[in-house]
Amino acid sequence: MRLGLLGRAGVAAFLMFAANAGAQAGRPVISRPLAIPADSALEARTTAVASTLRCPVCQGESIQDSPSELAAQMRTLVRDKLRAGETPDQIRAYFVSKYGEWILLEPKMTGLNIALYALPVLLVVGGIVLIVHLVRRWTKPDEASEA
Repeated sequence: MRLGLLGRAGVAAFLMFAANAGAQAGRPVISRPLAIPADSALEARTTAVASTLRCPVCQGESIQDSPSELAAQMRTLVRDKLRAGETPDQIRAYFVSKYGEWILLEPKMTGLNIALYALPVLLVVGGIVLIVHLVRRWTKPDEASEA
């Protein structure tokens, strides 16, 4: 059974109340803190990896954010691979081998990808240079009218 944050807080409060009531009645008190289930750590790692992979159906979203059935299956596969002991990089490499580098929301800067990262910066710098040049040209006093 999965409990939300409020459900977990309620269970923790009940257990603390029960331990306190037991101590007042002369019964032994639970002295160790409540442990967070190991599944929450696995879920956090699954979320981190799934957030870096693009959904093939909803191409603008990660498989973590996508509501599609394929994304749910891919999240399950990521969870199973993490449970089996694979690293996040190994899991990403698996998906890249199946779908190509397109599946990564942030592809590595290699080869042609460098041009894709550099092109927007070059366009902005070029636009600024063009605007500065045009403003100087328009505001420059006309030499023919001075003579």
